[in-house]
Amino acid sequence: MSETESETSETQSELSEAERAERLSKLNDLLDLMRPAVQADGGDLILVRADVESGVVEVQLQGACSSCAISEATLAGGVERILRERLHWVTEVIGGLDDSLSLDESAALGAGGYVPTF
Repeated sequence: MSETESETSETQSELSEAERAERLSKLNDLLDLMRPAVQADGGDLILVRADVESGVVEVQLQGACSSCAISEATLAGGVERILRERLHWVTEVIGGLDDSLSLDESAALGAGGYVPTF
């Protein structure tokens, strides 16, 4: 492969600015659709970062979600599944919990049907 062919194939695999913006916009729109369900339980869903070329998306559950026993299931079974099904370019979803609140503060935010008790 010549240098010119190599450069052309690299350029073709890179996304244009418009494609990047469209992917990010669709990601944010989808997160906005999911966010009210998480907020109803006293939490929130935050986009930490997104690499629209590699398909790696990092999200974080905040608020009451950091003390919730099913937060990992929410990330894997809900957030990751929905993102991967609806956005073909998403290859990996990294999820985390914001543990900046104490367990009591976090649990006090819960407004939904499930808040763990101790």
